[in-house]
Amino acid sequence: MSGLTPDSPRPTAIKLHQASKLLEIHFDNDTECMLSCEMLRVYSPSAEVRGHGAGQEVLQIGKEEVNIAAIEPVGNYAVKLVFSDGHDTGLYSWDYLYYLAENYQALWLEYIGKLDAAGHPRKETH
Repeated sequence: MSGLTPDSPRPTAIKLHQASKLLEIHFDNDTECMLSCEMLRVYSPSAEVRGHGAGQEVLQIGKEEVNIAAIEPVGNYAVKLVFSDGHDTGLYSWDYLYYLAENYQALWLEYIGKLDAAGHPRKETH
């Protein structure tokens, strides 16, 4: 992802639903999405999760109950999400949030597959 361009969709509203652990985002191109806190945590853009290069990604395990504790704006281009497990080093740019929204289903299935392959099936939550 090359970053923001003048045509990049930008959020017009971001609302956290803590009880359901969902982040609702409305973009200026009429795209709306609900991203789970777990999804946002396991796909954090931080070096802690993504590593410093291809093949250095760290599979995030046991994040089924994670929630967002705070949302902090970063300029006019991103938000910093502070998670209930203490993780707070990823900056979620508008283009990255849009990428997660547009690719949610495929990314989620990829994550579940990686958990299964690593012998850590996802625990169901209530």
